Amino acid sequence: MTQTLHPIPDSRFPIPHAPQATPALSIGGVHKSFGKYTALEDVSLEVSPGEFVCLIGHSGCGKSTLLNLIAGLEKPSSGELRLFGHKIEGPGPDRAMVFQNYSLLPWLTVFQNVLEAVKAALPELSSVARRERTSEFLEMVGLSAHSQKRPSELSGGMKQRVAIARALAIHPKVLLLDEPFGALDAITKGRLQDELLRMWQLEGQQGGQAKNVVMVTHDIDEALYLADKIVVMSNGPRARIHEVMTVPLERPRDRARLVENPEYLRLKSHLLTLLSVVLAHPE
Repeated sequence: MTQTLHPIPDSRFPIPHAPQATPALSIGGVHKSFGKYTALEDVSLEVSPGEFVCLIGHSGCGKSTLLNLIAGLEKPSSGELRLFGHKIEGPGPDRAMVFQNYSLLPWLTVFQNVLEAVKAALPELSSVARRERTSEFLEMVGLSAHSQKRPSELSGGMKQRVAIARALAIHPKVLLLDEPFGALDAITKGRLQDELLRMWQLEGQQGGQAKNVVMVTHDIDEALYLADKIVVMSNGPRARIHEVMTVPLERPRDRARLVENPEYLRLKSHLLTLLSVVLAHPE
């Protein structure tokens, strides 16, 4: 088990979340079975408000199943999940999900894809306010000039930016990401990681409560660069949480300098040992 370390507060590097009594997300004794197959067994986890959490583990370890349970797309076989104290009974506008395959409506423009999500999630807004909000978030991800294009006219990275803008525009409390950058080239992936961090940190530094982010990834470097906390899943079936590791690397994180940081190297070595030795798939 890794030692739990805590970063020393530093006003030069504001952390976009503060401890509160009620967890943002509470998962208690969750089991999930599909017929005779048990995907998850006795999973319990608490996430503090504003935390960025990565779920990591081998294929088949239940990462996406756990994310779907948080989204309300699946219901637990037993146990419960709570969001800010309220039991999760199904999908809701307080959670937004971004998939690896973008899930954009191909017959709509970029602007319309985001606008339709805003209409559905925020019906109290006027037509003008919805359009302004759509424009604001497309500008935030650098796609204003492409707002009238359809998904077929966009690169993979641009499609993923539309999906992220659409998710953020509905103002969810929790952003759920299922390997959103897995299919992208390394340069595009790095740029989108930086963009995601920028938007997440900006909200917290402007006086509001930063969103919680729960992200599924296979990439150790990605998890260490993005997360406050890394949840390592054991192998399935009957997957459990093997370890919860705090990432005590101060923010903002410089990708180039991070790879020479002794603490980063220690954490990476520990995760590599967990995944390649301790949790290695049997031959």
